Amino acid sequence: MKLIRRSLSTLIALSSALCTLGAVAGPLYRIESAQTIKSLTRPNWDYLAFDDAHSRLYISRRDDGVLVYDAKAKKLLGTLANTRGGNAVVLVPEFNRGYTINLDGSTTVFDLSTRKTLDRVKFGDDADNGFYDPVTRQILVTMGDSQQVAFLDAKTGAPLGKLQIDSHKIEGAAPDGKGQVLVALRDRNKVVRIDMKERRLVAEYSTVPSCEQPSGMAFDAAARRVFVGCRGASPVLAAMEADSGRIVATTTIGRGNDVVLFDAEQRRIYTSNGVDANMVVIEQVDADTYKLVEATNTRPNARTMALDPKTKKVYLVAAEGTVDASKEWSRGVAPFYPNTYFNDTFTLLTLSRR
Repeated sequence: MKLIRRSLSTLIALSSALCTLGAVAGPLYRIESAQTIKSLTRPNWDYLAFDDAHSRLYISRRDDGVLVYDAKAKKLLGTLANTRGGNAVVLVPEFNRGYTINLDGSTTVFDLSTRKTLDRVKFGDDADNGFYDPVTRQILVTMGDSQQVAFLDAKTGAPLGKLQIDSHKIEGAAPDGKGQVLVALRDRNKVVRIDMKERRLVAEYSTVPSCEQPSGMAFDAAARRVFVGCRGASPVLAAMEADSGRIVATTTIGRGNDVVLFDAEQRRIYTSNGVDANMVVIEQVDADTYKLVEATNTRPNARTMALDPKTKKVYLVAAEGTVDASKEWSRGVAPFYPNTYFNDTFTLLTLSRR
């Protein structure tokens, strides 16, 4: 009888271990498709945005405008009108509005249902990215060249004001659910807090030595944690207390991170890392504990991404590039970061768990 009980206990323990292993490993991400997209000019792109209500992916291609991709039909729907210079897209479903953030310091307002362009509103001389704060119903636009952020009315796109920021590398931002937004300053090794209602800087937090060159950001409302992609010599994902700025944990990621995403349903954080050509997925065990799930290959220069929260598919874009030594190139990200991309090599990658 003792032998039977021992055997049964062993089988239960083994079964539990295998179930746990399966839960951790599960299906892993692989490239489901790589779709080449023709371009009018040499590829030049930045951020992606996914509209889960309509299953549409918005791809900011700068010189060619903002491209729309139907994720269900797996086909291109065309380019949004009057979006030349589009570098990012901000989605505001509650007003059925989308806003492209254009490099010339303007926003193109469009209808999310029909994709019809409604207006192009000028608010400054430059722009990079935008982030929606649902509490104050404002869009915060980062403007690193002019060392500012701008505030837009999320219902109309009307400019509401600007705030000077001591940084030329104003990167990712994360609304905290209380009407304030945390913003990464890559060249200052800081995260600053902006009160959206008063439109003023209310706090700043140093990220060193744990996190050098903070870039992409995402927010976990339940645990009050901000996830920061740190580009320094030893790239990490930093988990920061949203209310104090204290970094509670770091986990290794790849080089060249631009975007961090958090999926609250899975309790997982995604980082797209263009230099190392990988996507790192990290599990949140609890508010202060994080562990690697996987690090899957993507393509060189696939630095930005978007997640479909329903299917869990991840979309990235990349292109074939080179360093043309007759021209200047950036050495800040990598010794040989491409300054030239080749026509008709712009590729949409779809990653799914298989």
